[in-house]
Amino acid sequence: MTEQMSTKYDPQSIEKGRYDWWVNNKFFEAKPESGKTPYTIVIPPPNVTGKLHLGHAWDTTLQDIMTRMKRMQGFDALWLPGMDHAGIATQAKVEGKLKEEGRSRYDLGREAFLEESWKWKDQYAGHIREQWSKLGLGLDYSRERFTLDDGLSKAVREVFVKLYEKKLIYRGKYIINWDPNTKTAISDIEVIYKDVQGAFYHMRYPLADGSGHIEIATTRPETMLGDTAVAVHPKDERYQHLIGKKVILPIIGREMEIVADDYVDMEFGSGAVKITPAHDPNDFEIGNRHNLERVLIMHEDGSMNENAGKYEGLDRFECRKQIVKDLQDLDVLFKIEEHLHSVGHSERSGAVVEPYLSTQWFVDMKPLAAASVEAQKTDAGVNFVPDRFEKTYLHWMENIRDWCISRQLWWGHQIPAWYHNETNEIYVGHEAPADAENWTQDEDVLDTWFSSALWPFSTLGWPEENDDLSRYYPTDALVTGYDIINFWVSRMIFQALEFTGEKPFKDVLIHGLVRDAEGRKMSKSLGNGVDPMDVISEYGADSLRYFLATASSPGQDLRYSNDKVESVWNFANKIWNASRFALMNMEGMTYDQIDLSGKKSVADSWILTRLNETIEQVTELAERYEFGEVGRSLYNFIWDDFCDWYIEMSKLPLYGEDEEAKKMTRSVLAYVLDNTMRLLHPFMPFITEEIWQNLPHQGESITIAAWPTVDDSLTDQSQSSSMKLLMDVIRSVRTIRSEVQSPMSKKVPLTISAKDANTHAVLEANAAYIERFCNPETLTIGQNIQAPEKSMSAVVSGAELFMPLEGLIDIDAELARLNKELEKWAKEVKLVSGKLSNERFVSKAPEAVVAEERAKQADYVEKHATVEKRIVELQNL
Repeated sequence: MTEQMSTKYDPQSIEKGRYDWWVNNKFFEAKPESGKTPYTIVIPPPNVTGKLHLGHAWDTTLQDIMTRMKRMQGFDALWLPGMDHAGIATQAKVEGKLKEEGRSRYDLGREAFLEESWKWKDQYAGHIREQWSKLGLGLDYSRERFTLDDGLSKAVREVFVKLYEKKLIYRGKYIINWDPNTKTAISDIEVIYKDVQGAFYHMRYPLADGSGHIEIATTRPETMLGDTAVAVHPKDERYQHLIGKKVILPIIGREMEIVADDYVDMEFGSGAVKITPAHDPNDFEIGNRHNLERVLIMHEDGSMNENAGKYEGLDRFECRKQIVKDLQDLDVLFKIEEHLHSVGHSERSGAVVEPYLSTQWFVDMKPLAAASVEAQKTDAGVNFVPDRFEKTYLHWMENIRDWCISRQLWWGHQIPAWYHNETNEIYVGHEAPADAENWTQDEDVLDTWFSSALWPFSTLGWPEENDDLSRYYPTDALVTGYDIINFWVSRMIFQALEFTGEKPFKDVLIHGLVRDAEGRKMSKSLGNGVDPMDVISEYGADSLRYFLATASSPGQDLRYSNDKVESVWNFANKIWNASRFALMNMEGMTYDQIDLSGKKSVADSWILTRLNETIEQVTELAERYEFGEVGRSLYNFIWDDFCDWYIEMSKLPLYGEDEEAKKMTRSVLAYVLDNTMRLLHPFMPFITEEIWQNLPHQGESITIAAWPTVDDSLTDQSQSSSMKLLMDVIRSVRTIRSEVQSPMSKKVPLTISAKDANTHAVLEANAAYIERFCNPETLTIGQNIQAPEKSMSAVVSGAELFMPLEGLIDIDAELARLNKELEKWAKEVKLVSGKLSNERFVSKAPEAVVAEERAKQADYVEKHATVEKRIVELQNL
């Protein structure tokens, strides 16, 4: 067996080819015919455009742990893979490629452009699958889906048509968030707000009758070109006489009415505000209430249009500079006040978002959100882990605005709405009207989140009734980051409740963000991003996976560092070497030769008891998604208990003459290592499969081996307590030797005084372990033994142990050495104290130099006190 295992742990060679073997043998495929209880997770679909980052690696590792564990526990586990078409991102990539070739999508036309987009998708989907394989993800590729698949497209049309028929989807002209870079609308939650240093521009709008002016202030002076009114509060006494009067819009010359509206805050600024109904959502509502004209002053790319007068063609920010200069020249702009304010940026392109009047398609969210909030009060609600994120979800749903779902793109689900060429009548349906030649389909596509909101059930074949849908839906769990609760989790919940009548998943496990070692968010600008494929190339997938899964608690951010991943590699190396030792001592052993029914040593019984305790802990913690605690439990058992203690203690019988003891030790090694590998497998799939294949085992692969269960017949708390006593004795002896710098190789008399007969019996029965690991010159075990003179002692549960000091060290020589050292530190203290008592030095020397001398003084004083204390201790022995 060990001939197949390398003498060195090399993750690259271990992992090479293993994933293909798993996939080709269909170990990850769901088996509905098995009759087992189903367990389902659908993967949060990564954007087909990009490569996976550490956040994806973390997210998918947790899912892989959950599904591997459930598969081993006897569930029919389905982990369904797929990818998102990523409308804006993919179209931007393809358009960028065309631009490099000197072409645009308009040169190609819609159909040819979509062909290019599908080519891009096929190329990058392959890259993502390759990364999934490097991570070792146990995905059922036979059910892989894509958000533009025919089946998913049918589901999208079904949802759109049904919501339209229920008047929950409507088309209208409203202020939306406009991305001038990608020239498309985006939803509220695709707007990222950043603090930007800007300014308040204070202006005087002259009254039309020449009687004076009214002061207003704005952070966006370029939008004044679209002003159609000035508003004041109806109860503001300062402006009662002006309500209904006209003002002149500077530069443009447009006459505008001064209107009264409750929206205006009398305490803010001058109490008068400019109203731009086509470029501000609040102004839009005021405009509706007062029947104001809506003047759009920008093109879709953010440049000024014909309504901007002489500024036509200028970029909006260039226009701002020019109009500020012109207003100053006209003495209209009388003050510029610096102002730090929050500005919306496109989550997709980074462009400053423009509030923009546009005809778009919307979802009426109020009734859908209300139903979701009510469901959360019942068993139909989703269980958030940690539960504090339920508040985040409910707050969003209770304060939700209508969702703008149309996007001015070609790549995506084209909106299933047609306009009659003559009457402009709207038809919404799954297919074009019968007289299609008289109708034109809406050119826009749906927001990518519209299709991904259906992911838990559309991937299983909805709206068609089929076996997969009835068996695997609702899904059992979703794993995602807290930053996507509003984007995606909320939308999946309300769409699932509306169209399936059930929640889309029972649990949603929320994790945080991956940050760098200093706690900073990873970004291109900081240059602190980490490619998980680079980490795998250096340390292996198992090391990265274990680190990601165990380095954080649910809902908390994770700090990445190579040092931490390297420490996991050391853990894997420890497992590898311990396994090789165990396998070398069970050469030729078969699974049916594992027999734990005979006489066991105290070490055998203890490690089997600890294994049972670890199985129970790991299973319970994993069910609660406490993977960080699982990691600690596994680490402590494997490194401390199995490797550091049991492996060492097993050498006594393995290298001894008692054949029955050898057989039992080999059986215990095989049994414990087998169960340990299965416990560890979901976290470290590659190394555990490699070791397990070399162990005496049943079955083709550890991926489909049974999850370990507690065998009560192997728990022996009495023997476990005895082992703990022996471990305390050995640790205490090592501690004493360390304190006096006496090497373990030096033989020293050891006396152990037991406080009762039972402890005495345990120590006597296991004296071989004490002799092996304490290396005593003589070993005396008895009850109520008096402490020898001049000895070091230690107290353990039920006993006290003594080691004569003369055997450890030469007391007189040690005292002489310590006295010399005491003199040395006394001189150092005197020197540095003298320097610090010199006022000229303290007043003239640089602060850093003085601080350094004070640190030296504290250090020398402490060392002097420590040596002095040790001298007293030795003199009193």
